[in-house]
Amino acid sequence: MHKTDHKPDQSNKARLTSEEVEAGDRLDLFIANRLDLPRSYARKLIEAGAVTIELGKRPKPGLRVPAGLVVDVSLPQTEPTLKPEFIPFRVIYEDPWLIIVDKPSGLVVHPAPGNWRGTLVHGLIHRFGSFGEFNDDKRPGIVHRLDATSSGLMVVAKDQQTLEELQQQFRLREVEKIYLALSEGRIAHSSGRIDAPIERSTQNRLRMDTSSFGKEAITDFRVLWRKGGYSFLECRILTGRTHQIRVHMSRLGHPLDGDALYGASKKSAQELGRVFLHSWKLSFRHPFTGKNASFTCPLPEELTVRLQGILAKDQG
Repeated sequence: MHKTDHKPDQSNKARLTSEEVEAGDRLDLFIANRLDLPRSYARKLIEAGAVTIELGKRPKPGLRVPAGLVVDVSLPQTEPTLKPEFIPFRVIYEDPWLIIVDKPSGLVVHPAPGNWRGTLVHGLIHRFGSFGEFNDDKRPGIVHRLDATSSGLMVVAKDQQTLEELQQQFRLREVEKIYLALSEGRIAHSSGRIDAPIERSTQNRLRMDTSSFGKEAITDFRVLWRKGGYSFLECRILTGRTHQIRVHMSRLGHPLDGDALYGASKKSAQELGRVFLHSWKLSFRHPFTGKNASFTCPLPEELTVRLQGILAKDQG
């Protein structure tokens, strides 16, 4: 039986036990994956002496982790005041009530341990100033999230009332969310529905797993094309669970390109540097006008280049 991870407690300490699948990973990568931290931050923790291991020596970021290694991590408790920062991101649309942004891959949405600075929220405050009074001053205006490694459309509210009305639409599943994704392997069916509840893994807190005890999760997919051992997909999510498309495609036996956490090629993940998942279309009822608002966002350059490489290789 594998030992389970413990989330950081009130003293911000975490004990991690490496699994067989993680054997050979660098220590900084192992900590980053387990605690959902930037790898650079995990490396700083190790160098600062905030990480101890049971091997009886001071660890280094590049240490190769063996299976069953117990790693203790002490996280700083200080939470800095939210301050404006210049963060590059594209604004698709803006009006007095809301903003539609194109979040680039690698950008964390809101402050959290290991990401107290450099988030989308910091960039929004820098670009637009104070939107108004929000109940949650650490996530002002954030209606929904995208994984740090994903990209694409997000709606951000400018005031608490707009925030609550948009969140209600998400809860009632009235928002259309369509993603573009590239999965490993040639999916046999041209379309399908994956209906599999999801909950957080008991063995790795960064991962989510399908489980009969989890929350309802439904993903519809349509294969746009198949080339060179890959399937290019359009995915529509009826629910909004953490890592939903990533978990569901992995369960189908076709993990997303670049998603080593859920079984994709580690080599491809290193080459791409992100997961091939992009929030392409977002449609909802405007909280003020009541009219349907629909937005699309093209793939970023690194994903377009990835597709071009696959198509070119397949033709050759």
